[in-house]
Amino acid sequence: MADDLALAIFSVRPYDRYVVGELLKSFPKAKVLDAPLNVNTAMLAQDCTAINVFVNDDLSAEVLDLLAGYGVKCITLRCAGFDRVDIVRAHELGITVLRVPAYSPYAVAEHAIALMMALNRQVVKAHSRVLQGNFDLSGLVGFDMHGKTVGVVGTGKIGQCAAAILRGFGCEVLVYDVFENQEVKDMGCVYVSLDELLARSSIISLHCPLLPSTRHIINPESIAKMKRGAMVINVSRGGLIDTKAVLDGLKSRQIGSLGMDVYENEAGVFFIDQSTMSDDQPGASIPEGYDTMLGSLMAHPNVLVTPHMAFLTQDAIEKIASVTVENLKEFINGGPCGNKVLPPK
Repeated sequence: MADDLALAIFSVRPYDRYVVGELLKSFPKAKVLDAPLNVNTAMLAQDCTAINVFVNDDLSAEVLDLLAGYGVKCITLRCAGFDRVDIVRAHELGITVLRVPAYSPYAVAEHAIALMMALNRQVVKAHSRVLQGNFDLSGLVGFDMHGKTVGVVGTGKIGQCAAAILRGFGCEVLVYDVFENQEVKDMGCVYVSLDELLARSSIISLHCPLLPSTRHIINPESIAKMKRGAMVINVSRGGLIDTKAVLDGLKSRQIGSLGMDVYENEAGVFFIDQSTMSDDQPGASIPEGYDTMLGSLMAHPNVLVTPHMAFLTQDAIEKIASVTVENLKEFINGGPCGNKVLPPK
């Protein structure tokens, strides 16, 4: 019965209140934990049948082995991404992994467009100047989105939504995916090779999953193939971008600007307030282990970083809650579990 389910909810933050509230309505014995899941905190799931985790929680083979030993049979993700889950090991251990595959493709796609617009029209710089009483327009020149060529890499639900918005702007939209989407074709987008997309696009927006074949899809070689001064947007997975290569591309101006909501080494950094963290050493202003590459990105005038918030709309939160509750109920009832993550064939 749902009332009796022993559930541990990890990585709970203030914005999770609605999701947690909905989970507690159906599973009142759930343990609500601020702690992220990792090898040191897995013990908190002892005697739990199921756990609920977020995108950066550690579900490596080592952690999964511990969870299995504690009696965990089901892992539910309150997100779509599962690249930090060792799916093969979970399958070997008989642990069911369930996700929320499409809570709001509109939210993520709209955030990608917001990054494009903010970078193009220098919104952050202009706002900062005005706060200081500087109303000069020097250095604030942008370009019309209408008529520009934009490349969308990945045409699943989010990529399709992004392409539709861009078509509404009057952009020529080039798309690349190993699987073609007829609905994307029907809206006037053109499938091309990745090399052609890179060479022709003024803006390149990434909307693909993180797989071995897509890891560092933006790398020194692909950057060299880009139209000089292109804008790069990533609201998908941090590992799609080789950070050092992008920093070099920005320095050489091969990349004109970068908008990113994700970062390849974001675990342990994103979703945490780092603003007051420092070492208790005389003169120390940053914590030990400070990520200098991320710091270099954030300090670059043509880079806009947001903290993995593209999904964060009330509509998406409500969808995450309802699907997560339904996933757990399907597991309890022995149902088909339509959102089960299967190991690669």
